[in-house]
Amino acid sequence: MCLGIPGQVIGPIDGYGNQLALVNVAGVQRKINIGLLDDGPLPPGSWVLIHMGFALERVDDAGAEQAMSGLELMGRPRQPGDGNDVPPSADHHQDQGEHHDTDESVRTN
Repeated sequence: MCLGIPGQVIGPIDGYGNQLALVNVAGVQRKINIGLLDDGPLPPGSWVLIHMGFALERVDDAGAEQAMSGLELMGRPRQPGDGNDVPPSADHHQDQGEHHDTDESVRTN
């Protein structure tokens, strides 16, 4: 078993060459790449271990529980909204290139 965050498959995302699926990760829906899994389709309810947005391994319920328990040992609680959630995917990040400086001394007119 690899180190990853367990996610439960909701279903495939149309298009994208059957490479993307919607997965429930700690109560949050995420788009993940399933292209590295080569052992057939992922039915809804299946569990996968996710690393960096890629499903790396299929696991059963026991494997998902074991992965979550391992994350808890490292300090990550199960419940979303407690400040230790899985970070949002890249498509949810705000534009970090935009900078608003409020210090008048460094503004140029």
